[in-house]
Amino acid sequence: MTSSAFVAQYGPRESMDYDVVIVGGGPGGLAAAIRLKQLAAAQARELSVVVLEKGSEPGAHILSGAVMDPRALTELIPDWQQLGAPLKQAVTADEVLFLNETGATSTPQWLIPDCFHNHGNYVISLGAVTKWLGEQAEGLGVEIFPGFTAAEIVYGEDGSVRGVATGNLGVGKDGTPHDGFQLGMELLGKYTIFAEGARGHLGKQLIAKFGLDAGKDPQSYALGIKELWEVPAAQAKPGLVVHTAGWPMDGDTYGGGFLYHLEGNQVTLGYVVGLDYKNPWLSPFEEMQRWKTHPSIRAHLEGGKRISYGARAITAGGLLSLPKTVFPGGALVGCDAGYLNASRIKGSHAAIKTGMLAAEAAFEAVAANRQHDELSAYPAAFEQSWLHAELNQARNFKQWFKKGNTVGTLMTGIEQWLLPKLGIKSPPWTIHRSVPDHLYLKPAAECAKIDYPKPDGKLTFDRLSSVFVSNTNHEENQPAHLTLKDASVPVAINLAKFAGPESRYCPAGVYEFIKTDAGADKLQINAQNCVHCKTCDIKDPTQNIVWITPEGGGGPNYAGM
Repeated sequence: MTSSAFVAQYGPRESMDYDVVIVGGGPGGLAAAIRLKQLAAAQARELSVVVLEKGSEPGAHILSGAVMDPRALTELIPDWQQLGAPLKQAVTADEVLFLNETGATSTPQWLIPDCFHNHGNYVISLGAVTKWLGEQAEGLGVEIFPGFTAAEIVYGEDGSVRGVATGNLGVGKDGTPHDGFQLGMELLGKYTIFAEGARGHLGKQLIAKFGLDAGKDPQSYALGIKELWEVPAAQAKPGLVVHTAGWPMDGDTYGGGFLYHLEGNQVTLGYVVGLDYKNPWLSPFEEMQRWKTHPSIRAHLEGGKRISYGARAITAGGLLSLPKTVFPGGALVGCDAGYLNASRIKGSHAAIKTGMLAAEAAFEAVAANRQHDELSAYPAAFEQSWLHAELNQARNFKQWFKKGNTVGTLMTGIEQWLLPKLGIKSPPWTIHRSVPDHLYLKPAAECAKIDYPKPDGKLTFDRLSSVFVSNTNHEENQPAHLTLKDASVPVAINLAKFAGPESRYCPAGVYEFIKTDAGADKLQINAQNCVHCKTCDIKDPTQNIVWITPEGGGGPNYAGM
């Protein structure tokens, strides 16, 4: 049954009215909520704010490296240290390594570009920081509804965004209601702020409906695969930040590793692969496992124990791919728009800053008795902000790497190291892209097949054991949230031409080609394994896979990530 059919048969839906509705309880959404309440308190105004979070609690679905620049957090909550924010481990040292198969070359400190210098930043669990932000928001009177998905955008008769509708509960795999059925409800606001993270389900629809990406470079993405380890005390180096380039990627494929030492003898590490890779035989998950076997990485982990795993797509297009961020009735913030600074591998500070800017524009509008129009003050404020200056300096970063890793490394050095030393804050040139990530795959017959070593279960692992430690769970009796526009395409095109790349680019073992009893090929979708990384929605060469929201609370439940 379609959404309209459910409403026609079981409706009307109940609705709740707010001044501002926020979709997504991550750093951007919570920063917006906090800022709105701060502004209302300063003027002694009543302002109703609600945050919808599809995870079981704020932070449950959050995944990031992460080294956090506290600049935006300090603007939002100046006394965050006194209030106990979980930014406990300051960065103590930076290492940038260029790996070959057996060795590594360390970049001298004086040659490390500014984007890789992390003095004043913190090694954190972004999940823990997000949970803390949720507590601050609730303390200010923000209503947070965890475990509720924003499944549908509600439009007014004039086409403006009026709010969102939550997903129906208690719908079986066959699409019909069962005993626990509950119709979704509408949360309506004068303005709706979308903060879903990279490749947001509703954000994608808004960009298409309002043509927000007209005249922009196509968005570019990468897949980050992360593990959390506990290591022997003798190997712990709290505050050490390590970034690697080179092996195991070839010279034409964008990718690199990160390894950060937290407090408490913990190490967070991961590998990022650009989703513009060409060889359909490549598996980002296996590349990450192989990367851990390098002597420079293995030395940090030997004798330790992996305690968590996760994966998430990240936006990497930067300023040149940034869509228009406002439309009648709402705004996009954080990675839902694409504010991440790929050159710094940082997005949480950008999410917090843009959440604040959108909140300030929304508060001004509500205070002036406006509603459902464009919050033009938000993009205007962004253009005057320190964040715009930061992203403008890094605007060519991913574009140069499209020309190969050697060119990318050289030009990053020029733009992020040499030019600043010459007093030039922004490159005097701009490099554009025109091809979206899903069009880069070559036919499998034209590419070298990659044979990956079997996991040893100590340092390297398989997908299913990895998903297990991500605490991923979905209610089994529900419609699959990974949908196909055309069920014949995976076999007829993806398998025939590209050797079934979905079975390799998915880091959770969701997609599996199997044989039917009659010996025919068939794509099996193990939706219960999905960690909500959105890679399939991005990389599928035919754009046939569409990720939609599952029942609220489903998905990973990241601990310490």
